[in-house]
Amino acid sequence: MVRTIGLENMMVGQDMNESEFNKLADATLTAIEQAIERCGAGIDYELQAGGVLELEFDDGSKMVINRHAVAQEIWVAARSGGFHFKAADGKWVGTRDGKELMQALEELVSQQAGEAVRLRG
Repeated sequence: MVRTIGLENMMVGQDMNESEFNKLADATLTAIEQAIERCGAGIDYELQAGGVLELEFDDGSKMVINRHAVAQEIWVAARSGGFHFKAADGKWVGTRDGKELMQALEELVSQQAGEAVRLRG
């Protein structure tokens, strides 16, 4: 499981200031970028300024993963829809289904790539 340094020390329900959030979100985006690089799938990616990670798949489709400081969430825009993840209990969890970010990304990336893609451990 990809954990972000400092995230596991957050207390449930405790809001971070914007600087803390940006630091944790940026570390998470970097960890996602590294996982994409290691997975071996034919996915182009670019981590852009402002906390935006853009993935491009062989079929030309894109997925965007970005931080949203106002909501203190990481947002994912995929072909199958939009998803929001909030820091809780030392991980990023889906606001709708409680699914952990890396698990959800593994499923979304696999679906969009048309092949099984492993991003965790």
